[in-house]
Amino acid sequence: MDVHIAPGITASEVAKAHQMDILAQEAHCCKCMTYWIDEKRETVFCLIEAPRKEDVVELHRDSHGLVPNRVIEVDTGLVESFLGRIFDPSDAQTSDDGLKVFHDPSFRIILVTKINDPVLLQHRLGKEKASDLLSRHNDMIREQIAFYGGREAEHEGAGFVVAFTSAAKAICCAIAIQKKIEADKELQLAGCRIGINAGEPVTANDKLFGDTIQLAERLCTIAKDFQITMAATVKELVSKDNVQNKGADIYTLSPQDETLLTSLFHKLEESWQNPDFNVEDYCQSMAMSKSQLYRKTILLTGFSPNILLKEFRLEKAKELMKRQRYNISGITFESGFTSPSYFTKCFKKKYGLLPMAYLDMLH
Repeated sequence: MDVHIAPGITASEVAKAHQMDILAQEAHCCKCMTYWIDEKRETVFCLIEAPRKEDVVELHRDSHGLVPNRVIEVDTGLVESFLGRIFDPSDAQTSDDGLKVFHDPSFRIILVTKINDPVLLQHRLGKEKASDLLSRHNDMIREQIAFYGGREAEHEGAGFVVAFTSAAKAICCAIAIQKKIEADKELQLAGCRIGINAGEPVTANDKLFGDTIQLAERLCTIAKDFQITMAATVKELVSKDNVQNKGADIYTLSPQDETLLTSLFHKLEESWQNPDFNVEDYCQSMAMSKSQLYRKTILLTGFSPNILLKEFRLEKAKELMKRQRYNISGITFESGFTSPSYFTKCFKKKYGLLPMAYLDMLH
């Protein structure tokens, strides 16, 4: 999929360019499947089957000269999950000159849910009870997704990624999920934090809706249990809608807080495996004094910089365990801890069981 940032572009102009691409596609071993156009945001996204990214660029250059700003590899199944189609809309109107002209933006509101770790739930409740609880939890969320017109794009066991075309419906869905869980003491055991963001399918990230999903996931990370946290963009989208959120626990970040949150986690992603990376390095990389960084991270995440770094490494350690069966020493040093004994102590204190027991439950 590629993105064209095209000021002043119209649907009819894109239809003509798409037709030119189709006429030239065989010469470049490509197949032009469809596109999405957003005249308001002045963006066009093309879905093309091609051997290489370079072939997509050359196709556009030779057919009409509108070279894409960025090209990423995507799975068509995921594209359909997020955007609802991988071919031209069946109801697209045909103009007098034989062109299919349609207006179909790719901008989506992305709702992400995160529950408590299923392995830890199993440890706490037993395998059968945990399995039943997660099944009921998933059924409830899927019921609300369907009711509010969302599209389930991803589900990896510990939460959902859902795409909406309407910000109001995304928020109403989140509130409905929140209320269902608050009314059921058993469902509360699974926990649920919800992050809502909005964006386009192709940005700086190599993953479809990557930047949008990433921020939504980080909103989940800083959310309290059963809380909905949403980006400023989403609040702006629903500011004119009459969304009934009485009694709902919704926290909205300011654009400045979003920028800070992104920077905080970006530095963690860069450095979590480096055992020498500490709070002093964190301060330097964020261009803040120790007191500034402490104050801002406490306000935004509820954790001090030191605790935030440790919690981040522990979560990464669990991800490493899920990918393959490491020994404890391997996990310790891969996740940036300095000694197996310290890692084991931190893990036990945070999750209530030893790392080896967690590994055994996984494998």
